[in-house]
Amino acid sequence: QLRLVESGGDLVQPGGSLRLSCTASGFNLNDYSIGWFRQAPGKERKGISCITRSGGSTMYYGDSVKGRFIISRDIAKNMVYLQMNTLKPEDTAVYYCAADSAGYCSDYVLDFPSWGQGTQVTVSA
Repeated sequence: QLRLVESGGDLVQPGGSLRLSCTASGFNLNDYSIGWFRQAPGKERKGISCITRSGGSTMYYGDSVKGRFIISRDIAKNMVYLQMNTLKPEDTAVYYCAADSAGYCSDYVLDFPSWGQGTQVTVSA
């Protein structure tokens, strides 16, 4: 069973940057479309970005992250990254990566059968 592992979450000041990483042992992430989701306390989990398994297409969901977040792959390292810039307090959440063997992207939680445990991002002065 595909199990993902996120890392890179931290406490950061407003305006700062973080890079989250997503990887999996024993599986080639390049065979999967990878989505990044986040869940703030008391709120539903929401998709924020996705990259197709070919890496040819990237998607960003919600005006709040467009222009600030960048999703990418490192094929050789079997990693998917989420670079987050100009962080705001409202970006505070647990961030999850998720995988789907379909060739397209989605921001729908139920489209992704495999998930990581999440990594906490806190943006605060």
